[in-house]
Amino acid sequence: MSTNMKGKVAVVTGGSSGIGRAAALQFAKKGAQVVVADLDRRKGDETVENIRSVNGEALYVQADVSKSADVQVLMDKTISAYKRLDYAFNNAGIVHWFSPIWEYEEKMWDQIININLKGVWLCMKYEIPRMLETGGGAIVNTSSVAGLVAFAQHYSYVASKFGVCGITKVAALEFAKSGIRVNAVCPGVIDTPMGKPFLLEEFKAAHPMGRFGQPEEIAATAVWLCSDEASFITGQTIAIDGGLTAS
Repeated sequence: MSTNMKGKVAVVTGGSSGIGRAAALQFAKKGAQVVVADLDRRKGDETVENIRSVNGEALYVQADVSKSADVQVLMDKTISAYKRLDYAFNNAGIVHWFSPIWEYEEKMWDQIININLKGVWLCMKYEIPRMLETGGGAIVNTSSVAGLVAFAQHYSYVASKFGVCGITKVAALEFAKSGIRVNAVCPGVIDTPMGKPFLLEEFKAAHPMGRFGQPEEIAATAVWLCSDEASFITGQTIAIDGGLTAS
């Protein structure tokens, strides 16, 4: 088996920075053509330029994963440019600070659920038919350690990430005999722009390895899960958290 992805096509949502950018680069270095999806056009274009600087091929598509029309356009542009879809890393997401339940705004609840959970569901809804057209593929969804254990005052984020783990398993069961594998990665606190507010000593101490994760470490697992080397793995939620959820 090989991790050579030449001739394959990968979509990465949330690809403008952090884990998404790292994954887009790793897909490209293994030979895949990469579609970088994100709302931030400037940073999305930066990711595409980074890929081209290592002789990779990439396309940026502006998309809000919480909107069905945007996800449909993303898939249409992927097929128009590259004629197929083999891998999807549904990584786009947002986070919020801790808040007591009586102070938690309904607007924030809806925004987190719409992007983190509905967005993953919408991506799979439109990715899977495209993968079936060419005989299968692999999907990795970004959940979180907050999809495995609860954190006080983190209501919608925990709900969204537990939900991602759940719908990952549902899709894995539904398409196990159709050549599509579906897994989720559950990062701990990662040193990314989105993770910056959480790069505190108290959170570092919660990781038994005594450090924060790097985006490349999450990306490496996501890309590996898409590869033939992970061909017998589906329906799994893999913690990449320096031991945070081990106890």
